[in-house]
Amino acid sequence: MSTSFATLLNLNGQTALISGASGHIGQQIARKLAEAGAKVVLHGHKNRDAAEVLAKDIRQTGGQALVLIADLAQPEAAQDLVRQAQKEGFAPDILVNNAARQDVMALSDMTEADWRAMFDATLHSAFALSHALCDALIKENKFGAIVNIASIEGLAAAAGHAHYASAKAALIHFTRAAALEYGPHHIRVNAVSPGLIDRPGLDKDWPEGVARWKASAPLGRLGTADDVANAVLYLASPMANWVSGENLIVDGGMLSGPNW
Repeated sequence: MSTSFATLLNLNGQTALISGASGHIGQQIARKLAEAGAKVVLHGHKNRDAAEVLAKDIRQTGGQALVLIADLAQPEAAQDLVRQAQKEGFAPDILVNNAARQDVMALSDMTEADWRAMFDATLHSAFALSHALCDALIKENKFGAIVNIASIEGLAAAAGHAHYASAKAALIHFTRAAALEYGPHHIRVNAVSPGLIDRPGLDKDWPEGVARWKASAPLGRLGTADDVANAVLYLASPMANWVSGENLIVDGGMLSGPNW
């Protein structure tokens, strides 16, 4: 029996935990999932104010939102975050691992501390939150979905991003490994790999890179946070019920040709 079109992107009755929800992309993912009917748990680390403003906006449009602050690099922080969400009546069955760093640094200048900090924020946080969520879902015999926000740099590295590209490449492979092991528990795990995503001031901060991207991308533009959020909604929704272990590239066609 086919699923009706009206329910394919409907997340009513579900709760989504979005890590790094105070950032530009994380905010739009949270808005999109809330628009689809999900209750949302907005994780932040240092920018509580932005997360609280987002929660207020979601509530004003009829949604339900909870803000939780945690340093996911700390031991047990992920477990505590999931437990706190459950305690507040926001037990998640969807997880979007969006928390990350993206500093630029030459590999020759990079210290071990720099390397570890990138992996803590980008990869280890995803592992810890996925582990915490799946433990809870398996215990309660509930279905679930995880979407990891990776990057096309996990497939084609860029100068100055050795630590970032390596962490994102590992996140893509973690996605496949988690899909393999959690699939029998009815938990789907996928990734979204965005290309260059526009943000306020990017064209002024990096005009050469923006111009080069637009000239090289087959679709001729930068991506938007909404482009990423649409991909996340698809993978988290019933529309993707038989999709797991996949990495959905959202880059305007950039990786279809020579690297930019």
